[in-house]
Amino acid sequence: MTEEQSGPGPLDALTDVSGIRVGHARVPGEGALSGTTVVLAPEGGAVAAVDVRGGGPGTRETDALDPRNLVQRIDAVVLTGGSAYGLDAASGVMAWLEEQGRGVRVGPGQSQVVPVVPAACVFDLGRGGDWRARPDASTGRAAVEAAAASEPGARVPEGTVGAGTGAVAGQIKGGVGTASVRLPSGTTVAALAVVNAAGSVVDPRTGVLYGEYGTGEPPVHPAPPVHEAARRRLAEIRSARADRAECESAPGDGAHGARGNGVLNTTIAVVATDATLTRAQAQKLAGTAHDGLARAVRPVHLLTDGDTVFALSTGRLPLPPEPVAELNDILAAGADALTRAVVKAARAARGVEGPGGTFPSYSELYGAS
Repeated sequence: MTEEQSGPGPLDALTDVSGIRVGHARVPGEGALSGTTVVLAPEGGAVAAVDVRGGGPGTRETDALDPRNLVQRIDAVVLTGGSAYGLDAASGVMAWLEEQGRGVRVGPGQSQVVPVVPAACVFDLGRGGDWRARPDASTGRAAVEAAAASEPGARVPEGTVGAGTGAVAGQIKGGVGTASVRLPSGTTVAALAVVNAAGSVVDPRTGVLYGEYGTGEPPVHPAPPVHEAARRRLAEIRSARADRAECESAPGDGAHGARGNGVLNTTIAVVATDATLTRAQAQKLAGTAHDGLARAVRPVHLLTDGDTVFALSTGRLPLPPEPVAELNDILAAGADALTRAVVKAARAARGVEGPGGTFPSYSELYGAS
C-alpha cells in the first residue's frame, strides 16, 4: 500500500463500494466441488471493462466491454467454476435480470431488455470426484438471488465458497478473497478474487504468501520446523497424486494425468470503485490490477491460466477537474487490493480431501503464521 492510501474500508471487502452486492452458490450433490459467485451492480448498472491476460481464458460477453463498442453499463458479473461448461451460470443471471427489467433496453416496454452479463470461469472439473458436477443456469440464479437478498454493505463470505469452492492455488487449496482501500479523497477501490492459479501463492523458500511481501508491512515468517513439515506433506501429496494419475491413465491417454496434476487453472477477479470512470479508464484499472495479481501468484498469466480481471465503476464520486493524480491513486489501489484479496483467499480457504484429490489449506500447513 502506498503512503497516500489510508487503509482498508470498514469491511475490507468489495461491498465497501456502495451499491455493490455479492452472492455465492454451490453446486449440490455428492462428488460436487464447484460453484458460482455473482457481483451485482447497483440499480442502473455500472461502467465496466475487462483485461484478459491468461493464455487459456474461458469468458462470455467480454467483447461487449470494449470501450469502442455499444454497451455502456452492465448489471452483473459472473465468476464461476466448471470451466467453459460453467459459463452457463450466466444464463440464470441473465434470466433473473430480465425478470427485474434490468438490461440494455431494446424496445418501448420495460420488459424489453437484453441483460449483458460478462462472465469468466475457472477450471475445477473433477475436483470433487464427479466430472459432470458443475454450475449451470440454476447455480447462477441462486448466486444472483443471494446477492440481491443481501443487505447493502454486507460482509462477503471468503474461502471455500461460490466460484472458489473447488479452486486450487498451486498445491494448496484456493478460494475467494476480497479486500478494499479507502483513499484520502474518500474514493473506495476494492477487489474480489477467485484464486485458482497454476502458479504458487507460497514462497517455497520461506512459506510466506507472496502477496504479503507487498502489503507494506513485514511478513510473518513461519518457523523453520513448521515450513519443513509443510514441505514434506506437500511432497507426499505430490507423489501420491503422480502415482494415482499413472494408475488411472491408460497408455497414450494424457487426460487423467493433466487433470490429476492440476495444470489447468485460472485466477479471475472483479475490481470496483465508486469513482466516476470512463470505459477507457475502467479498462486501465482492470489492466493495472493484474500487477497486483503478479505480486501474489508466481508464475502468472501462463498458457494454462485464463487470468481475467473485470473493472466496475459505480460513478458515485466525481473525479477532480485535473484527474491524473487521483486516477493514479485509484490504479495503484486496485493493484494493492487485488494482492491482498489473493492473500485473504489463501488464508480463508479450507482444505479438502476426497476422490478428486487432496488439497490442504495454507492454514492447515502453517497455522495462523
